[in-house]
Amino acid sequence: MSADNEALKNNISCASCGINSEDDDIKLKKCTACNLVRYCSITCQKNHRPQHKRACKKRAAELRDKILFQQPKSTHQGDCPICLLPLPHDLSKITLKSCCCKLICKGCVHANYLREEEEGIESTCPFCRRPVPKTATESKLNRTKRIEKNDPAAMREEGARCCAEKDYAGALELWTKASELGDADAHYQLSVMHCFDRSTERDVKQELYHMEEAAIRGHQIA
Repeated sequence: MSADNEALKNNISCASCGINSEDDDIKLKKCTACNLVRYCSITCQKNHRPQHKRACKKRAAELRDKILFQQPKSTHQGDCPICLLPLPHDLSKITLKSCCCKLICKGCVHANYLREEEEGIESTCPFCRRPVPKTATESKLNRTKRIEKNDPAAMREEGARCCAEKDYAGALELWTKASELGDADAHYQLSVMHCFDRSTERDVKQELYHMEEAAIRGHQIA
C-alpha cells in the first residue's frame, strides 16, 4: 500500500480497531500531537499508544520544528491599537498605559498630547480616554484591576516590577499566568528565570520550552 493510500486509510479508519467512519457514520478524533492517525474512542487511543508512540513523537517533533523555524508574521509586540502600524522593536519608542495595559507607539502618544495642548483639556490615555494616573499607587491599582480581568500584559508588567524588587516568587507566578495566556515576553522571562535559578531550581527543559514558545510568537531576542 502506498504512503498516500495509507494516510487516507488512517484518516477514515480508527487506527486501533479499524472501524470505518464512512461506513459506520462515526466521527473520528485525530491524535492532536502528530495529526497522523484518528481514533473512535479514548479506549482505542490508549490501546494503540504502545504501537503509535514512537511515530507520534517523531512527527510531533517535526511539526514543532516547522513552527519554530518559520518566520513569524509579526513581532510579539503586535500593532499599535490606534494607528494600526507594527510596533517597533525599540522599547523606548512605545509605552504601556496602566489604565488599559495597551502598548501604544510614541507617535500616537505625542499626537494625543498635541491635541490636548491645543484644546486645553485634561491629559487622558490616547486609547481608552481615562485620566492619566498621577501617582505610582494609582498605576499599580490600575494594573491590579487588569490582572483581575486576566490581562496578560498587566501580569507581565507587574511581574517585571516584582522581579526588580527581588520578589522572584511573585514574578514567577505572574509570568506563569501570562504565559498560559500566550504572552511571548512572559515565556521569555520564564526562560531567563529558569536559566539563572531565580525562585526555582534550574530546569533546562523548561528553559528551552519557554524560549521556543517566545520565539514562535515572534520575540526578537528569543
